Amino acid sequence: MKWKTFSGDPIETNLLDRVENTIKHEIALGNRLKLCVGTDSRVCGTHIEYATVIVFVREGRGGFMYVCTSQDDNRLSLNQRMLSEVAKSIEVAYSLCDLLERYNVSMEVHADINTDPNFKSNSALREAMGYILSMGFVFKAKPEAFASSNCADKAI
Repeated sequence: MKWKTFSGDPIETNLLDRVENTIKHEIALGNRLKLCVGTDSRVCGTHIEYATVIVFVREGRGGFMYVCTSQDDNRLSLNQRMLSEVAKSIEVAYSLCDLLERYNVSMEVHADINTDPNFKSNSALREAMGYILSMGFVFKAKPEAFASSNCADKAI
């Protein structure tokens, strides 16, 4: 996976090393951090484009994010695509668990799924919530899921 900053600068080092150095730097500056992981997607002709983000939220001081984009074949139903987004987020969140525990940094996994039953994405809500919670992560859906619905959305 190729990660970059939101401004487009490639992250050349191992992602875990980069995240650890970022956490150390932010803690040294006196910032209290929370990480939010989310993924969004869009159908583009014959393929699906995904953007997965790691958002570093500085309590009371804004935040920044790292982005990874990828593509997949466009042969998924809406539910399958929503769960594919969740799976990508969980993969990243799981890889960060030990590191975040070491530095006592909390994490949330955000799903770009609407809690309003009038929206089509709502049909995947129960499965996505069960998937994320069963992995031991804090779950957020729209409108609280800013990492997926706002940050990742801007990165595609």
